[in-house]
Amino acid sequence: MVTPMHADLSVNYEKLRELLDFQLAGGTKAIIICATTGESSTMSDAEHLELIRFTVEHIHSRVPVVAGVGSNDTAYAVWLSKEAKDAGADALLHVTPYYNKTSQAGLIRHFNAAADATDLPVILYNVPARTGLNIAPDTYLKLSEHPNIVATKEANGNISEIAQTASLCGDNLAIYSGNDDQIVPLMSLGAIGVISVLSNVMPREAQDICRLYLEGKTTESAALQLRILDLINALFSDVNPIPVKAALNLMGYGVGECRLPLAPMSDKGLEALKSIMAKHNLI
Repeated sequence: MVTPMHADLSVNYEKLRELLDFQLAGGTKAIIICATTGESSTMSDAEHLELIRFTVEHIHSRVPVVAGVGSNDTAYAVWLSKEAKDAGADALLHVTPYYNKTSQAGLIRHFNAAADATDLPVILYNVPARTGLNIAPDTYLKLSEHPNIVATKEANGNISEIAQTASLCGDNLAIYSGNDDQIVPLMSLGAIGVISVLSNVMPREAQDICRLYLEGKTTESAALQLRILDLINALFSDVNPIPVKAALNLMGYGVGECRLPLAPMSDKGLEALKSIMAKHNLI
């Protein structure tokens, strides 16, 4: 989920309510709040926890609410995990430590400490393009031994590595695509869905790509992915979530701008996004 903002860049909770309802109407099977697309890195602790509480209250157990609680400070990640549980989260999303980074041994210790913090299911998040750190398949195997580490959002883009992870971990680790342009390829290796940016603007289509694949309609699933590939690429034509917030604004949702240091799209980029959105009847 994006985090909608007022003009003064405070959180717009009424708009968030609309967006949550849009996702539910589109068949979304879970809500991820306070993660990368939600600009969690610019949130105060109070905002972070209030966003989780608000989302949990509005969703009212209709689908699971997963809270982004990852940090490059293990002690803080442990604290935030506990607070998110108290706020009502159903599961936790933990990104790999960034900036200070760590070794693979450090990753195991970090994620195990975070998973020990509560009894909630933990989804790991591997996105080397943002963090500069990759979870190796052998590391996944060790992490999958923890009873609370149940899944990963895999966005390293390396199909061969992801295949190796799936082979090593089997049913002990569910895989979700972390890249909207790789949903079908990853599902062909056993992934069970996507944690999606695309879904912010096309929840039904993101859901249908996964549903069709799981129903055995793989050709139809791939065709849908390819039909909207230009939109998927447009939503990553600038740093996420800049394009997706621009897209939602063009659709009339009024989600506001991103907080600094993220700046608005260029005029050229915005015009290209508009053209692709018009092609898909989004505006």
